[in-house]
Amino acid sequence: MRRLIAALLLCGASTVHAGAQKYEPMSASVRAALHKAVSDSRPAVSSFKTPLEAADWLGEMSRRLEKRIPNREYRIDLLRSAHYEATRAGLDPQLVLGLMQVESGFRKYAVSSAGARGYMQVMPFWVKVIGLPDDSLFDLRTNLRYGCTILRHYLDIEKGDLFRALGRYNGSLGKAEYPNMVRAAWQNQWGYDKPASLAKAER
Repeated sequence: MRRLIAALLLCGASTVHAGAQKYEPMSASVRAALHKAVSDSRPAVSSFKTPLEAADWLGEMSRRLEKRIPNREYRIDLLRSAHYEATRAGLDPQLVLGLMQVESGFRKYAVSSAGARGYMQVMPFWVKVIGLPDDSLFDLRTNLRYGCTILRHYLDIEKGDLFRALGRYNGSLGKAEYPNMVRAAWQNQWGYDKPASLAKAER
């Protein structure tokens, strides 16, 4: 299994393992909460604690993402958006980057055989269930907002069990391949330890 995961991660840009979230009936209160989460129109603010943290994280992640997204301005915008939406949803930003790598290979217009769309491969039914009619899942921020909100929802359902939450996200609940691939991408390609000098400066 480890060799398979390593080989698939090396193929990264061309190997996409998008599945399909499955519609599950939910209470009106849960639907309302999810709708509120994806419809929040407040202007985005920095999700970084300090400008130094932003510069270090964005610089490091930008270097790793450069081969996949050569345009620096767009690459930084994607990374800022991913960090903001992940933090807003209570998720590790590096986990979200790992999920994006496995789900779409960082392809904005990726569409799976099941119809999942965009960077985080969100199924269109979510727009009808919790969104607004004009929401486009190919829009960068919209896709990340939905994807992070959905993963947070699954984590809540599974009481923090990431393995099961990732299985739900991919439509492969109970199977190990997808959660293992996301974990491997997260830890091996997007792991981030704040430099000691930066941590000291923030005290």
